[in-house]
Amino acid sequence: MREEVSRQTEIGQRVQDILSRGELVDDEIVDTIVKNVVNNNGRNAGFIFDGYPRTINQAKNLDILLAAKALPLTLNLEVSADELTNRLLARGQRLDRQDDNETTIKKRLSVYKQQTEPLLDYYSQQQRVISVNGEGTIDEVYSRLREKID
Repeated sequence: MREEVSRQTEIGQRVQDILSRGELVDDEIVDTIVKNVVNNNGRNAGFIFDGYPRTINQAKNLDILLAAKALPLTLNLEVSADELTNRLLARGQRLDRQDDNETTIKKRLSVYKQQTEPLLDYYSQQQRVISVNGEGTIDEVYSRLREKID
């Protein structure tokens, strides 16, 4: 989505408006972007989606899209709301991102709780989720991920 925004495509402009309000981009837009990326992937072996899917509907659409490929494994990085807020505020300052402010972050966390958190149950029922403590240094988190995946 950020690439669409940076290229100032029609979809990118719609996405920017939605993100600046701290809302989730609707499933139709997100699924269209993901479908384009998957279809244009060529011979690459796979994908890592960061922050996708965020809703049950998106997860079901992804399952359909990837039906001919391997089913996705979901990595869940567990991070406290306070730590997420601190990280996003720091990112906002470092990258001059206007959408990384306390009001928008609070809204994002609320939307996550309502719409995205149910994905953990969805993927757990399919035995396709791995949860890892996402707090600590990049190397610590990476090590935990490798340990779980291996």
